[in-house]
Amino acid sequence: MANPLTSCVSSLRSTNALLSSSISILDSGVNDFPRLAKVLQTTRHFELLPEPTLQSAQSSLLASLTPEVASLLSRVESHLDKLARREQALIARCELLEGRIGEGRASMGGARGSGAGERSSVGINGDGSREALRLKQLRGKKERLGYAVERLVLQAQQRERQLRMSVAAQ
Repeated sequence: MANPLTSCVSSLRSTNALLSSSISILDSGVNDFPRLAKVLQTTRHFELLPEPTLQSAQSSLLASLTPEVASLLSRVESHLDKLARREQALIARCELLEGRIGEGRASMGGARGSGAGERSSVGINGDGSREALRLKQLRGKKERLGYAVERLVLQAQQRERQLRMSVAAQ
């Protein structure tokens, strides 16, 4: 009876050894799977989309950007118009000031020449000094009125330009 059991035990031992060796073989073959899974894992760098999807995305982007671009363009145009009007106003003011400076120099030269004549007439007659003073006051008033007229003319020209610019902008 011991004989059949011994053969059974030896068969069990050989099966156990065979299972151990197959487990070790499987373990040596499987222990590298995590590294192989990572190496063989694919990463998707680019996604392929159908053309209708791209066209719909482009049209929605265009629809959202068009009003913003139009509003920015209108703001830029209005700012440029404002700068152009300011430039014209500065040019008109410069012309006005240049005219005043030119007339001031001319009147200074004329006043010097007439001043000598006034001095000689003052020495002759006491009433001549009153008339010379009155003449001087009238000349000053004439210059002031000339400046005022010139300023008003330049302002009128400037307003005409502004009006033309605003009509052209509309």
